[in-house]
Amino acid sequence: MNVAIWILLVQATLGAFDTLYYHEYKLKLAHGDHTQVELRLHAIRDFCYAIIIGTLGYFTWNGVLAYVLLTILVAEIVITLWDFVEEDKVRRLPGGERCMHAIMGIVYGAFLAYLLPEMWLWSQKPTGWGLSYHGIPAWILLGLSMGVFLSGVRDLMASLGIKERRG
Repeated sequence: MNVAIWILLVQATLGAFDTLYYHEYKLKLAHGDHTQVELRLHAIRDFCYAIIIGTLGYFTWNGVLAYVLLTILVAEIVITLWDFVEEDKVRRLPGGERCMHAIMGIVYGAFLAYLLPEMWLWSQKPTGWGLSYHGIPAWILLGLSMGVFLSGVRDLMASLGIKERRG
């Protein structure tokens, strides 16, 4: 599981860079008039990621909970694929962002390759949360999960036309 946690940390860091640099700084997606659907997809995916990133450094999802986690992981994949289609409909992605998405897809695949066998073992245990503390990476992931959750709230608000206040 340690390898999966480190790969998840790489994935979360890449996602943070993608969001902060491309979505916020370079493209200002939250301020676009044509990005509502994309922002909603980002928000839902961010909420999935907040759960994944925020829990795996500390807990195992045992018994039926392993299938709940699997559902969240599959939902994240479906949302990401839908997001790719939506992005191509409404805007031209910079080459760097397109490459970042490809790298993130590869890293996510590696993460799943290490996580899914663990989840199979978890599914064989009685339903409940197990403790699985992963030290410093767990704390970094917890911080990143808070950031991705707040990003999801911001994207959801922007997709609904709720503007942020400027001081």
